[in-house]
Amino acid sequence: MADILAVQLRAGETLLTAWSAIPEALVAETCARAGFDAVTLDMQHGFHGVDSVLRGIGAVRLGGVPAIVRVPVGDFAFASRALDMGASAVIAPMINSIDDARAFAAAMKFPPVGGRSWGPHRAVALHGAASQQAYLENANADTLALAMVETREAVDILDQILAVDGIDGVFVGPADFSIAWSGGQTVDPTLEDMMTAIADIAARTRQAGKIAATLAMDGVMFKRYAAMGFGLIALNSDVGYLTAGAKALIASARD
Repeated sequence: MADILAVQLRAGETLLTAWSAIPEALVAETCARAGFDAVTLDMQHGFHGVDSVLRGIGAVRLGGVPAIVRVPVGDFAFASRALDMGASAVIAPMINSIDDARAFAAAMKFPPVGGRSWGPHRAVALHGAASQQAYLENANADTLALAMVETREAVDILDQILAVDGIDGVFVGPADFSIAWSGGQTVDPTLEDMMTAIADIAARTRQAGKIAATLAMDGVMFKRYAAMGFGLIALNSDVGYLTAGAKALIASARD
């Protein structure tokens, strides 16, 4: 049975993923039940570790949606482990060279595409695979490798990154991209000056037949990125959801 996340994204649907920084499975599960199409567990700038990712993936699956994991910079070994734990996709930050892209793809895909080692026993259970053989036959197509494009170096070699066998798409990091784009002068994920470049990344990615993903801080930017052709868009973070919800309730109580 094909993974729903890969099927929907390859069909051209626009999906909304929650972004989880809080290393608590119940928070991740709550996000899954809130109406998001997926939940992303962030190990790079969020506070997730090995244990919270293991438990968080199961909680997100219990909540009825696929789990995505963003690994720390260069931690391709954990990309494989995240898949073994049941993640449907992995986001790898700072893919700034072809060697980075190839190493990431190798960790994500079984031979002959890559060199992923066998051991997905938890994943087989969570994905509902009929057997280990069935999981093996579908894993390379079902588990998505999303390389982050967030520097000028990455943009310069975007087409080569997209051409790497085993890379299923790219994830634009708008905050880091704004720092790179402005020469270190500003951090602004809505920087207008870079929007044409971001739209071009989405267009080139789709032209290559691959998945374009990014993060929006609010609904306005979500709609703008969707119009550019981004298929997977993260919306703010669980810290933001808690803060916004609490402020709205406090305001209504004191009004």
